[in-house]
Amino acid sequence: MSTTTLLSLLILLISTTTTTAAAITTLSSDIAALKAIKSSIKPTTIPSYTCLYSWDFTSDPCSPPHVTHFLCGLSCSGNRVTQLTFDPAGYVGTLSPLVSKLTQLITIDLSDNKFSGAIPNSLFFLPNLQTLILGSNSFSGVIPPSISNLRSIQTLDISRNSLSGSLPNTLASLTELTRLDLSFNKLTGPITKLPKNIIQLALKGNSLNGYLQKQSFTELTQLEVVELSENSLTGTIPGWFFLIPSLQQVNLAHNSFTGVEILKPINSNLIAVDLGFNRIVGYPPANFSAYPMLASLTLSYNKFRGRIPWEYSKKTTLNRLFLDGNYLIGLPAKEFFSGKTSISGSFGDNCLKSCPVSSELCLKSQKPWSICQQAYRGKLKPKS
Repeated sequence: MSTTTLLSLLILLISTTTTTAAAITTLSSDIAALKAIKSSIKPTTIPSYTCLYSWDFTSDPCSPPHVTHFLCGLSCSGNRVTQLTFDPAGYVGTLSPLVSKLTQLITIDLSDNKFSGAIPNSLFFLPNLQTLILGSNSFSGVIPPSISNLRSIQTLDISRNSLSGSLPNTLASLTELTRLDLSFNKLTGPITKLPKNIIQLALKGNSLNGYLQKQSFTELTQLEVVELSENSLTGTIPGWFFLIPSLQQVNLAHNSFTGVEILKPINSNLIAVDLGFNRIVGYPPANFSAYPMLASLTLSYNKFRGRIPWEYSKKTTLNRLFLDGNYLIGLPAKEFFSGKTSISGSFGDNCLKSCPVSSELCLKSQKPWSICQQAYRGKLKPKS
């Protein structure tokens, strides 16, 4: 091949590449939306090293190569913006309602910044949105019923904000949703009916109240992780709850539950349960030992009485057991201290006899005997 021919082919290749790149011109409505989003953020909170600083609209957002402009913060498919993923740079401002013009958005992640104000209602009408992460900002207001329009949403994380009001009754219509995290907000009211395909549920650190209702958890056959701690939930924790087919981890600590019902499972994947810091009365549920994979059980700081179930000491999968802060009596089973098991945890702050101080389980001292006598109305025999 001659030098002239090779040169001609090279020129043709460069020309074709340039033409292709030039042909990718971001849709004008997407550009207008991006400009509105940037203009809603205080310029003084956009340092030169951040993604938003590189949004210089003298070049086209979706046209490569990105050498000095639009270095990060967005992704495109063809001439449409499909992702907004901001760096955690402390951007201060609001989220422009014109975000809804980015109709091909699949992902929005604005987490770990300082966005405030209400989440624009228009955002909940994005037809293709699969991931919405607004965690660790200062968004306020309520979660509107229009959230049900996010038909494609799979991950929804608006944790660590200042959302108020109740959970919308329309949550159940989000049939593609597998991960929901609304933890550490100011949400009130009961737990509404949940999406049937949810796998991870986190509503920790709100002011949710009422009972655990079966209709809220109907058809949740894929639910693996439940985080409902630090709320104001009340009543008895029902037996059906722990029989949810795929359930693996449950945290109901720091609520106001007064009872718990534990039924024997047929099959169960349950690994960890935390019911600490409630007001649960009665005996420690021996039926927990029937859960074949249970490895961690926390019943700390309730009002349990009676003896530690001997079944716990025979449970070979159990390696963490916290029973401290109750009114348990009697002698703990010697199997806990035989060295044949590797159980860690605490039996302290109870009314136990002869809890070996040489064991980690007994490092925390027992309650004064006068308090134990008062709890049992003077019916306890003196400690030997």
